[in-house]
Amino acid sequence: MNSDLKDPTIGTVGWLTGQLLVAMPAMLDPRFERTVVLICSHGPEGAMGLVLNRMFGELDFAGLLAQFNLKLTPGVPELPVYYGGPVEPVRGFVLHSSDYQKESTTVITPSVNLTATVEILSSLAEGKGPDRALLVLGYAGWAPGQLEIEIQNNGWLTVPADDDLVFDGDIEVKWSRALGKIGVSPMMLSADFGHA
Repeated sequence: MNSDLKDPTIGTVGWLTGQLLVAMPAMLDPRFERTVVLICSHGPEGAMGLVLNRMFGELDFAGLLAQFNLKLTPGVPELPVYYGGPVEPVRGFVLHSSDYQKESTTVITPSVNLTATVEILSSLAEGKGPDRALLVLGYAGWAPGQLEIEIQNNGWLTVPADDDLVFDGDIEVKWSRALGKIGVSPMMLSADFGHA
């Protein structure tokens, strides 16, 4: 687990740790078009988040486990592997419910945690892991002040996170559901900004 995720500013007013970012039509970066990102750490050093509505591609759970010489126990369901963002695409994270806690676990919200160890992969493969989990490769990162500028430039809306939005596997509707949580219809959005 990366120690920079254990950010002392979690819960500090003004920081977005534990919030969702929803990409606006003005988002020009195609890697983030129509994405929903959970902010895992945000403070004076910058921000780190995980995209929640994109699949990684060819790699599946069994393939990921094989890279660590682990095998899926018969009867344990396969988990999808998500694309967390463009930074360090081979670095893995497990975003999970708070019923699983280890020393290396980082609390994102009271009900959503993050663990990045082989131990949690082994637990999941054996059916002994958390009740809800997302396997994520890569992450999104922002330098100090960069995320704030992107929000000011109409790149992102912030939305309170909830467990269903975070863990729901229906990625096709996650973006519109996140917008609906704050009463915004995707049809109301415009890529134009700064006009009266």
